[in-house]
Amino acid sequence: MLKVSFVILSLSAGVFAQAAPYAQCGGQGWTGATTCQTGWTCVYSNPFYSQCIQGSASGTTTTTKTSTSSAPSSTLTGIAATAPTTPPSTLVGKLPALGWNSWNAYACNINEAKILAAANQFVSLGLKAAGYQYVNIDDCWAKTARDTTTGRIVPDSTKFPNGLASVATQIHNLGLKIGIYSDAGTNTCAGYPGSLGHETLDVATFSDWGIDYLKYDNCNVPSNWTDAAQPQGNDWYNSNSAVRYRQMTAALATVSRPIQFSLCIWGTAHVWDWGARVGHSWRMSGDANPSWGYITGIITTNVAHLSSINFFSHNDMDMMEIGNGNLSIQEQRTHFAAWCFFKSPILLGTDLSLLSSDELTIIKNAELLAFHQDATVGTPAAPFTAFASMPTTSPPEYYSGKSSKGVHVFIINTSSASATKQFTFANVPGLGTTGSFKVHDMWSGTDLSGTYTASSTFTVSVAAHDTVSYLIKSA
Repeated sequence: MLKVSFVILSLSAGVFAQAAPYAQCGGQGWTGATTCQTGWTCVYSNPFYSQCIQGSASGTTTTTKTSTSSAPSSTLTGIAATAPTTPPSTLVGKLPALGWNSWNAYACNINEAKILAAANQFVSLGLKAAGYQYVNIDDCWAKTARDTTTGRIVPDSTKFPNGLASVATQIHNLGLKIGIYSDAGTNTCAGYPGSLGHETLDVATFSDWGIDYLKYDNCNVPSNWTDAAQPQGNDWYNSNSAVRYRQMTAALATVSRPIQFSLCIWGTAHVWDWGARVGHSWRMSGDANPSWGYITGIITTNVAHLSSINFFSHNDMDMMEIGNGNLSIQEQRTHFAAWCFFKSPILLGTDLSLLSSDELTIIKNAELLAFHQDATVGTPAAPFTAFASMPTTSPPEYYSGKSSKGVHVFIINTSSASATKQFTFANVPGLGTTGSFKVHDMWSGTDLSGTYTASSTFTVSVAAHDTVSYLIKSA
């Protein structure tokens, strides 16, 4: 999530001659303070990060060590030269995630009761039966400081009095999975401990609790971890941003528990070019909001990078806003349909108890979810030329894609009034120029009347900001 970063001056190494408690105090390229305040020791974590940890020594400088995560490169320099190249797990993440995230509904006002209520609503509302499985806790779940003895992140005992392992067990007992949040910086976006420099320890902690999914944010990045305008050789996989996330991928590989890895990197550092080498999904933009402008904007962004999408490789258009704000039912249908046909992770982001019956019908649509979760075809729908002299719109209005059931057509009406849309069957990729066809409505689950030849034109009136979704079947 892209939130306003909390600027905590007491943790800024550049403000003091000595680094403050828990502040960075060393690492390749680090230009800030390299000694700690009395009672704190500058403890080496990896070649790129050392941190002031409470201890008997004071003013200790960073110990230099050699990374063993990968062989030194003869061509790369700096952080990228010794960065791990571990790929993400193939035991999870083949299909885009289906679940819920706490942020849009509750922000920092989370607690055990709200998380478990969402999990139980998965069952009672039929979401689990529809395929939703991840119940994900976002920012603000931790205490503001790590345990001074173990160095581990500690859950806030006021919010989670029974601990997160207990919450995970209760969610697992419902046949569901649990996700957690951390950050590839010194602190999370809300100012809680981040995982940069603590990747292996934090992953061990998450694994011990039974965590199944990690959302990894991008706030509070130290100056020596920021990117130049263009990395070496324009290779963004070896940018500082990518290496911060690659370190977490390597840490995830050290535990036996498969954890799905979501890169919340806000569409920076050309992540669509290297994301599949590091994680299972990656954010394509800043935070979603419940507006038609966000929906059309992220569709436009995503259309430019559809080649990045396949099994284990998902462009993340951010959390669902269904149930939030003033989106019309038609806009919510487009919101859901686009996330489905682009195979973005779908993480519901609202108080599930407040969803209307119409909204529940949208998010439980079996045929759109089947396209999204198709285990045979991993590629998304893509724009096509539906008929001769088709006007150009931004975003495009006509998309086609294949699934294990056949060929599909999706049409978005981007205008603010009802409009007639059309396509010629021979123009739909995969249908061919001969044969006859029936049109099946994926929203209603019914076949439309009539039979069409390849040269026929199908027309439909589409409400403002709505999306129609079809499976084209041989007659």
